[in-house]
Amino acid sequence: MDTSLGTANRQIARAAGLVMAAFVVNNIVGLARQVIVLNAFGTSGDMDAFIAANRVSETLFTLVAGGALASAFIPTFTSLLVKDDQRGAWKLASAIANLILLILTFAALLAAILAPWIVRYILAPGFAANPAQEALAVDLMRLMLPSAVLFGMSGLAIGILNSKQVFFLPALAPAMYQLGMIFGVLVLSERMGIYGLAWGVLLGSGLYLLIQLPALLRLGGQYFPILGLKLPAVREVGRLMVPRLIGLAFVQLNFWVNISLASRISQGSASAVYFAFTLMLMPQAIIAQSIAIAALPTFSAQFAENKLDDMRSSLASTLRSVMLLSIPAMLGLIILRQPLVELLYQRGEFTELSTQLVAWALLWYAVGLVGHSVVEIMVRAFYAMHDTKTPVIIGVAAMSLNVVFSVLFIAVFSRLGWMPHGGLALANSLATMLEMIALLYMMRGRLNGLEGRKVMIGFGQAAIATFLMSIVLIAWMNQTISQPIWLVVIGGVVIGAGVYGVMVLVMGVKEARDMLSTVGQYMRGKAA
Repeated sequence: MDTSLGTANRQIARAAGLVMAAFVVNNIVGLARQVIVLNAFGTSGDMDAFIAANRVSETLFTLVAGGALASAFIPTFTSLLVKDDQRGAWKLASAIANLILLILTFAALLAAILAPWIVRYILAPGFAANPAQEALAVDLMRLMLPSAVLFGMSGLAIGILNSKQVFFLPALAPAMYQLGMIFGVLVLSERMGIYGLAWGVLLGSGLYLLIQLPALLRLGGQYFPILGLKLPAVREVGRLMVPRLIGLAFVQLNFWVNISLASRISQGSASAVYFAFTLMLMPQAIIAQSIAIAALPTFSAQFAENKLDDMRSSLASTLRSVMLLSIPAMLGLIILRQPLVELLYQRGEFTELSTQLVAWALLWYAVGLVGHSVVEIMVRAFYAMHDTKTPVIIGVAAMSLNVVFSVLFIAVFSRLGWMPHGGLALANSLATMLEMIALLYMMRGRLNGLEGRKVMIGFGQAAIATFLMSIVLIAWMNQTISQPIWLVVIGGVVIGAGVYGVMVLVMGVKEARDMLSTVGQYMRGKAA
């Protein structure tokens, strides 16, 4: 793997571009899924029960084979590849696959047995006031638990492919999951109600895995029927994974706390918080997750070859790119939140009240978009350095504060006469901003700086361009108050992006000019 600085940065940029393109597709399909689901179920009690039930499967996947495995597996697998130990790399992958299958199957069976107690005493105590809703959440949980096993195997497949610099098909996998859920609503729910959506989750999780298999088979790897508990590489994955596992447990605990608190507020609060958070994650995924996924193998290779100066420069360039994209996205989301939610969702069972509930939560989640985006990059940089402890310690502290902030802000919002579920969103944003600051400070010490002047110049340029963009957007909103909602949103997005793009080009932002040059070269090549 070539990790010279110029090649490494171009490698990250190319890979990030592919992943971004796939994530754009994912978000389009995801938006279609949300529109279809909310049109069918709105922010109803059935939808609250589904969201609570699906949280268990997502927690099992995330803890065992999601972010925890990726943070531990990719750096270890990449190190073996850098050393040209192909046999050792595939023995590691085989052992991890076998362990995931065993652990997740056992965990899913145990959760199915304990489902009534999980719902009543941990996940959604507020449902106890409505026995039918509580029973529905239990049934849905048991139905969707096998998806955790399928997602677990998919998570490992994506880790292998990303380590081999294969990004596009793995990044398209979420679209397959969304298509499964769309099928569940459009085809199955007419006869089965909310159970049709749950069957769609199972179908989507199967498609999520199947789309990985052709690319995985083309790698020509070997399978070994081993658990490999004595292999040094497997033990290294375990060593790296345990701290991350603890950190993710606290993140998932926060989601569970949010559902628990929302279930006690009012009907629709859990759904509003969930869909607002999902909307905020869409730009975050396109901007930060795509870049982070592309950067981790390169960061890992740079660290494995002890090129810390190159890693520092690559990380600084990556942070600049993320801030240049996430800052305008944050302000745009805040300004356009109400018409955006109305345009996307307000139809069928999704009423005007539903729009108000989701837009209110989205306001407070959007405040944390920059924090979420930078954290996504920083934790990957720590993982590349085989350090999962530092981001976990910081993450646990931040998520602990999130729980405290959640209880506090619900009380404050209620006292002010505001919808209290917005306090859950603000708590998450504030805790994430504090986590971002702590991670930047610690990494600055590890790499003897982060080229702070370069990063801050990028931040300042983005802030100035975003300020001017916001003025134009607010004026646009005022002038189009009586216009069709589609015109307000689409016009706002086009005008906002245009103003911001022109401003960063006028200010000579390197990343913007490089992008324009790349597009120009591509178009000239097509013309030739």
